[in-house]
Amino acid sequence: MARYTGPKTKIARKFGEAIFGEDKSFEKRNYPPGQHGNNRRRGKKSEYAIQLAEKQKAKYTYGILERQFRNLYDKANRAPGITGEVLLQLCEGRLDNVVYRMGISSSRRGARQLVSHRHITVNGELVNIPSYAVKPGDVIAVREKSKSLTAISDSLQNASHVYEWITWNNDKKEGTYVSVPQRLQIPENINEQFIVELYSK
Repeated sequence: MARYTGPKTKIARKFGEAIFGEDKSFEKRNYPPGQHGNNRRRGKKSEYAIQLAEKQKAKYTYGILERQFRNLYDKANRAPGITGEVLLQLCEGRLDNVVYRMGISSSRRGARQLVSHRHITVNGELVNIPSYAVKPGDVIAVREKSKSLTAISDSLQNASHVYEWITWNNDKKEGTYVSVPQRLQIPENINEQFIVELYSK
């Protein structure tokens, strides 16, 4: 299963924000990586460099590699609506992301692992594909045998975010993907228009 396994803090420092979630190392060194850090002279970035950086940020944020991300873009491009907005909605609708948003895991990487290790069900059926596209009305739940997992309990206890497009029942440890989120409801700091411009070239 292909996924990014390299250093996370280095990538977060490159983009100047903790895109992988809470990161104590990033907070300590909140400046670009490399030998000279803040002192390095950086010329004005080209339009292409800005667009490429935005695409890479989106890929790292959602834990998607290039081919999968390109396929999502092609799908968004064919769909009705604003391409950039649809692209982010498709990323948000991935099962690993929905598990993360529900608070079952404290990170997308952890959510991906929970799905892969068969701890999550969709409408009562076990699904172990992190990229599975969740549809409005789908019920995502923790498998009965996995409800006692410490990692899941700890994450749910510390979960504080509430999203309008998701409902969660802590007693049953299940939630519903109520609707596709609108762009204003997606909290990620991504300029999707740059990604569209990059792929449109």
